[in-house]
Amino acid sequence: MKTTALLALLLLVAPTLAQPESPAQRDARLQWWREARFGMFIHWGPVSLTGEEIGWSRNPGPNGYGGGKTPAAEYDALFKRWNPSEFNAKQWVAIAQAAGMKYMVFTSKHHDGFCEWDSKLTDYKITSPESPFHRDVVRELADACHAAGLRFGLYYSPPDAHHPDYHVDQARYNEYFHGQIRELLSNYGKLDIIWFDSLGGSAESWGAEQLFADIKRLQPDILINNRLGLPADYDTPEQTIGGFQLNRPWETCMTICNQWAWRPDDAMKPLEQCLRTLISCAGGDGNLLFNVGPMPTGAIEPRQVDRLKEMGDWLGKYGESVYATRGGPYKPNRNLASTRRGDTVYVHVFKWTGETLTLPALPAKVLESSLLTGGTVQVAETADGLALTVAKADQQAIDTIVKLKLDRPAMDIAALRTVPRNLVRPGMKVTASNVYLNMAEHGADRAIDGNDGTRWATDGGTRSAWLEVDLGHPTTFDRLEVDESYAGRVQKFELQVRDGEAWKACYQGTTIGESFVAKFDPVTAQVVRLNILEATEGPTIFEARLFSTASGTSLVNANTKLSASNVFQNEPTYAPEMATDDDTGTRWATDGGTKTAWLAFDFGRPVTLTRAEIDEAIEPRVQAFELQYKDGEAWKTFYTGATIGPDYAAEFAPVTAREVRLNILDATNGPTIWEVRLFGPAR
Repeated sequence: MKTTALLALLLLVAPTLAQPESPAQRDARLQWWREARFGMFIHWGPVSLTGEEIGWSRNPGPNGYGGGKTPAAEYDALFKRWNPSEFNAKQWVAIAQAAGMKYMVFTSKHHDGFCEWDSKLTDYKITSPESPFHRDVVRELADACHAAGLRFGLYYSPPDAHHPDYHVDQARYNEYFHGQIRELLSNYGKLDIIWFDSLGGSAESWGAEQLFADIKRLQPDILINNRLGLPADYDTPEQTIGGFQLNRPWETCMTICNQWAWRPDDAMKPLEQCLRTLISCAGGDGNLLFNVGPMPTGAIEPRQVDRLKEMGDWLGKYGESVYATRGGPYKPNRNLASTRRGDTVYVHVFKWTGETLTLPALPAKVLESSLLTGGTVQVAETADGLALTVAKADQQAIDTIVKLKLDRPAMDIAALRTVPRNLVRPGMKVTASNVYLNMAEHGADRAIDGNDGTRWATDGGTRSAWLEVDLGHPTTFDRLEVDESYAGRVQKFELQVRDGEAWKACYQGTTIGESFVAKFDPVTAQVVRLNILEATEGPTIFEARLFSTASGTSLVNANTKLSASNVFQNEPTYAPEMATDDDTGTRWATDGGTKTAWLAFDFGRPVTLTRAEIDEAIEPRVQAFELQYKDGEAWKTFYTGATIGPDYAAEFAPVTAREVRLNILDATNGPTIWEVRLFGPAR
């Protein structure tokens, strides 16, 4: 009788039990977001009265941060005199839509703990009796978005510098945290996104698994980002453009100015940078969540509105190359990006050198070609690849879009790299003869950080200077790229290599300008110097890069036997072969929590190696590794390294062996590798 009753009860509740989501169901849930590509992020609160950064200007701030300018008592009382009477939710929505944005994410609570809705769990909120404004901002924004057909999401910070239980009684604090999430998901209609920002902490410490179950119960179609200790639906690189990644959704969050919250006279990004950031995100198969910080009055700063409108005007003309596309097949670089949909590829060219751009050949026939931005394009398949020729009169200052119609689905084409790997990487030892006012933000390392927005600068009046980088080991290169800030100052320079105690020039030039490129005979050296011999004023360099353009063909092929110490959940889709299939959309992955792992290659015969290229997926998890060859039963190390990242290249003295392995000695979490390529001596 008891057994029969239990079975009946199970049958009764079974339909209500959550079922695992299939990949197809997940893709369907994410489809609108992938197609949207562009969203508005809004950071706003009482802190706008000070013009300082939200959360972080409180002292003490998040997790005890002590660098804020505003004492906690003063910061926490700002809401009592904050009356943003010009706030108009419909106007904010209209601004977003005029910009071509398809969704909005608003900060319901930042690290300072102030709540922008009528929470029943705290009095530290905008509807407090002590607030002169006393309006539920989340309510008004949700209603305005729903009425206008703009997707709506909420940012929520689990860290809370104001709450007495935070970092004191985590269990009790989580009751508050989870309760507030239930409020937001129950009382404001459909929410499309919940955007956490936990500043670390484990899924267990936040009770994330139970919370996610509650979220899905209340809002089954909602999207969740990756900042609560669980991978969730998508990754969120911050203030940088994410790397090319087809197999997992991602979204760059970035500010239109420098600060997240409003700051008077904050430097605003030019239209060129704004649009190229959006296009590069789409080209990497990601979204852009672009942040504005409204003023204390409640209005969005007019110049920010104007910039967003300019972006919307451009998207109104050329949005077909951004919306509802996927990234690739050409991987983005600083000069171009590409997107695709159906049988069409859109090549976005940011910078031209001459009238012809030659790209790697496509494994497809180009049936039709046109210039979306106006004018004509000539497309030719040559021995060097696919040549796109556009007259200078038809080249656009921000983005020239070439539209290619193919004889097959564009998504069938594996990702193609358009430039060789930069041999100069962040973290290398770099020095300079002079740094502007000895300021760290203008140090030598800023010229090799991969960020076009930072620079190495020298003191005013400097007429000669040098920038020196130690590549860590003898490295062969044959191409130099330099981006000069304040183009035209440099009048004469040399690229030098250190030979013993002497410096020898391997290339000599005159002016540099915004985008200098030089090709020369291959040179092998460990320490390299850009020696500026003559300048009209203090030389200033955005970026300096070195390349080897003669890597050849990887020795790893279909006949190479592969093995690995660990494969994520023993899934074939993450097998070692995925790191050698020449497809940057697949990867070898290891189980979560893995700190050490190896990937081994058996070539079947002795081969000679001189170079390795490694693309790490998701994030730079690897902290230390070595390349080894097998000598009898022992493994011997022939190269050691620290972090890998997305575009690692290593050169070493020739090694001849049949079996080789990448041995990861230390990782912050399960190592994951897109591709490994091994090369022999250049011919």
